[in-house]
Amino acid sequence: MAITFGKGSLLLLLTLVATLSISQAETIIVGGSEGWREGYDYNDWAAKHGPFYINDTLVFKYPPPSDTVRPHNVYLLPNLYSFLNCDFRGAKLLAGPNQGEGYGFSYVLTEVRPNYFASGEGNGDDCKKGMMKFVAIPFYRLYP
Repeated sequence: MAITFGKGSLLLLLTLVATLSISQAETIIVGGSEGWREGYDYNDWAAKHGPFYINDTLVFKYPPPSDTVRPHNVYLLPNLYSFLNCDFRGAKLLAGPNQGEGYGFSYVLTEVRPNYFASGEGNGDDCKKGMMKFVAIPFYRLYP
């Protein structure tokens, strides 16, 4: 037995699914109370706080540089190789050292694809030694 939809019913169903995806979007503080800082394992954090969904907003909060705080930033790396090797060639700078204070920097997950995030400060040391990197692969939210 097959289920059939008329053109109007199918359009209504697709609109409903799209609306649910948008209306159920969440705002997620990267690192939770730890924020975006060196020395915290963001891959572990992402594994424990995922899955992520289309239209979820990731918020990166970090203090501006000072005498006691090293600068941080947020890059979107182009591929898995860049992510694994903390290679910032071809990466897109999303937020600079002064954009994480206050409400933080927000990034909306808009496509079902890997989003490789990392901090490139200190010639990549934040990423290499400080573990300031993680991947978010958003899914479609198919339930209310």
